[in-house]
Amino acid sequence: MKALVYHGPGQRSWEDVENPGVIDPTDAVVRVDAVTICGTDLHILHGDVPAVTDGRILGHEAVGTVTEVGAGVRRVAVGDRVLVSCVSSCGSCRYCRESSYGQCIGGGGWILGHLIDGTQAEYVRVPFADNSLYPVPEGVSDDQMIVLADILPTAYEVGVLNGRVRPADVVAIVGAGPVGLAAIMTTQLFSPSHIVAIDLADARLEAAGSFGADVVVNPAREDPRAVIEGLTAGLGADVAMEAVGLPQTFEQAVTLVRPGGHIANIGVHGAPATLHLEDIWIKNLTITTGLVDTFSTHTLIDLVASQKLDAAAMVTHRFHLNEFELAYDVFGRAGETGALKVLLTASD
Repeated sequence: MKALVYHGPGQRSWEDVENPGVIDPTDAVVRVDAVTICGTDLHILHGDVPAVTDGRILGHEAVGTVTEVGAGVRRVAVGDRVLVSCVSSCGSCRYCRESSYGQCIGGGGWILGHLIDGTQAEYVRVPFADNSLYPVPEGVSDDQMIVLADILPTAYEVGVLNGRVRPADVVAIVGAGPVGLAAIMTTQLFSPSHIVAIDLADARLEAAGSFGADVVVNPAREDPRAVIEGLTAGLGADVAMEAVGLPQTFEQAVTLVRPGGHIANIGVHGAPATLHLEDIWIKNLTITTGLVDTFSTHTLIDLVASQKLDAAAMVTHRFHLNEFELAYDVFGRAGETGALKVLLTASD
């Protein structure tokens, strides 16, 4: 089969590899029908995730069809159309019993495209299939489903829930890329008074407006803190979410919240950020970080299936699987190309 293989920082190749097969009784093999590229994959290619080694197949998001199951698989069968989650769950370790699947110590967690071969291929082996694959509801498209593999639960759990968004809150979201847009979408479930999207790319700010932000700020032209102070009688935002993964954006998010506010870091960071405790120790701030656990995936699937959430518009560019190199180029230059999510499919 063909797969997108990592060969060290800045090096990737669409090449021939061996087909995956069942190794453990709880495995399933899935034919990849639709797959996308995550900002985390770009971090890997920048060398920010050293656990990813030469020869690894990248990717941790897909929609596909089950082609083989191990003897211990009970909940999915050959022929099922499924979502491949970015997080795998053994289902029995301490963390999985607490629904903290991202911290699984029984062989799961974020392993696809990280510690084992991932989804940017024609086929993928999925460990713990009963706990890590989700049936696709009838009538839900690949475009809608693919965002449920990672960015929607990530934004909802690590941003909205960790940030403790409440009705009438003023919420600042630093970064209007795919995860930031997903945070805008899911923040609306809690009826905030204002959602402020902050980004340097006007195209992404335009997208933020269409996804539900009612205030957009380009820091090259406006001071985000001044804008937020104008909305809050000088207090600052109730919640700030960082959805970029750069030191300066995290440090900016901290400056935007009021005393007693929450900062929810969603971005993947590859360099240290400064925490100015000399300024914030007195402000009673709560700062959270996190890897998505995907405990909300079932809920989000139900919301998509019932048409309460529709993230299909996040897919801006489409490619065939054999166009992975082009898709990476387009996604990697999102500021120029306007790419939000790219979708690669096996069908013509």
